[in-house]
Amino acid sequence: MPFTALATRWHSENGTPPPGRVVLADDRMPAGTAHRLASDGVAVLWQGDYHGARHLLTALTRRAARAAHRPRATGAATPGEEFREQRRERARTARLLGRLVVRLEADHALRLRRAPDVRQACREAYGPPDGPRVVALRELLGVLGARQWRERGVDVPALGARVHPHYGVFSPVRGEYVDLVARAPLPAAATGGGTAFDLGTGTGVLAAVLARRGVGRVLVTDANPRALACASDNARRLGLADRIRPAGTGLYPPGGERAALAVCNPPWLPAEPTSALEQGVYDPGGRMLEGFLGGLTERLAPGGEGWLVLSDLAEHLGLRSRDDLLAAFAAAGLRVAGRLDTRPRHRRAAESAARAAEVTSLWRLAPA
Repeated sequence: MPFTALATRWHSENGTPPPGRVVLADDRMPAGTAHRLASDGVAVLWQGDYHGARHLLTALTRRAARAAHRPRATGAATPGEEFREQRRERARTARLLGRLVVRLEADHALRLRRAPDVRQACREAYGPPDGPRVVALRELLGVLGARQWRERGVDVPALGARVHPHYGVFSPVRGEYVDLVARAPLPAAATGGGTAFDLGTGTGVLAAVLARRGVGRVLVTDANPRALACASDNARRLGLADRIRPAGTGLYPPGGERAALAVCNPPWLPAEPTSALEQGVYDPGGRMLEGFLGGLTERLAPGGEGWLVLSDLAEHLGLRSRDDLLAAFAAAGLRVAGRLDTRPRHRRAAESAARAAEVTSLWRLAPA
């Protein structure tokens, strides 16, 4: 049937358009049939057992993985070409798996046999209930997982505490960049009541590290309103709400105030994100990096520094060269006052030659 015949709103966090057709399904539908329908662009609206839906999603994932590993034309692909092909394959898989969908009722309830109570998790992700909606089961599982992350939190050794990521906010599971901010020498003007900016704050973890190090006031910005709410929540949990203040969704705080320190940990790869969470990894055209560098000299107080936290993974993938980065510093009227480097410790570090060679750096930048 056409999707519009359901008279139910379609919701997709990554902007996937509603399917043209939908087929009702339950535990009697074989995985092969569901895979064929999803491959043809048809949404499979599940009405059976909740655990049956999860089993079907697992079966579809296995089939998609087999298709992704079929032999293709071989050649001397560059790391960048391999990266782009992996992203295309992941996007194809995400589209296919996103066609197994469920209906949330007007109160966010999931009325499937043996389904968990998803209402609180959906309120945190989607806001107050505003009518029934159809969502991908894969997205709903992400919402439930985010609820668990929010409750449990992520341990941050540099803070001696945990931060609690909200849904749609990039989690600081890679702690090496936090450690860089924790040990870089602070400009003298940043302590004892000085002001710092944390641009693109996410969970607010870097703002919390700066406040714990003695920075008097940290203004945080993020294009994602969820991140500003998350950073405020974590500041409150850590007893730092009087020193960490949200300052809007622009890159720099409005009003032209200058700071002794401006910290920016932009997405590390200049490519288009395909979901809300990927916005923490991919920076289209390097716009955030360019905006940070271009505005820095005008927003630093005398003796101030800008700290750019950036992985060189893009360089290993051929997406940006070191010469390009240094030229961007020079074009913005900046000099390198120092640099701290660290190697990644996360589990993906050995998955490719580019990942194995990756170095994360904190560039200390000052007006030339």
